[in-house]
Amino acid sequence: MIVRQIMNKNVITLSSKDTIRLALETMKQNRIRHIPIVKENDCLVGIITERDVKDASPSIFQRGLNEDFLNKPIKSIMSTNLITGHPLDFVEEIAAVLIEHKIGCLPILQDGRLVGLLTETDLLHTFVKLTGADQPASHIEIKVPNVAGMLAEVSSIFQRRGVNIASVLIYPDSVNQYKILVFRVQTMNLTMIINDLQTEGFEVLWPNILGNDK
Repeated sequence: MIVRQIMNKNVITLSSKDTIRLALETMKQNRIRHIPIVKENDCLVGIITERDVKDASPSIFQRGLNEDFLNKPIKSIMSTNLITGHPLDFVEEIAAVLIEHKIGCLPILQDGRLVGLLTETDLLHTFVKLTGADQPASHIEIKVPNVAGMLAEVSSIFQRRGVNIASVLIYPDSVNQYKILVFRVQTMNLTMIINDLQTEGFEVLWPNILGNDK
């Protein structure tokens, strides 16, 4: 999946000459936490976030300075050393960038113009859809040897039972020679599936039923 498929294309922007007060009001009205700051031709020059405002705002013991602060231009506190993405970047790579740099959003640029915004909330919604967690399904986790063909072998067991697979995730076990396969399958009765898996020698980690307490 690429960024273009999930990014917010209707981005609310402001000018660096707008006031901090306007930025706060815009965030509140639109229930957002990040506003890209652009100049002509949607050229990105900065970004302002709730965190920027909180970090720069006067102490509660300096109330007289608050009005002056709110009337300052956004450029006085906006972040300008920006990390950006491209619409054709892979979503999983962009997620890694957000985690690495501990940021909550990424402006998306194409040909030097702002064309979208990707937030950690967008990524979370995408993860939910990719895993099928927003659809009725049963969850099953299976520990398999880390060798070629294991996914196909396990999937064939579901196929024989006529059970549709909604999604599959694979992650390494703490012991490198194993992997964990996480299936969401469209059936509420896992009993026969678990019996089949155990008969074939697979270790079912979840659900922990039918005496499967390894």
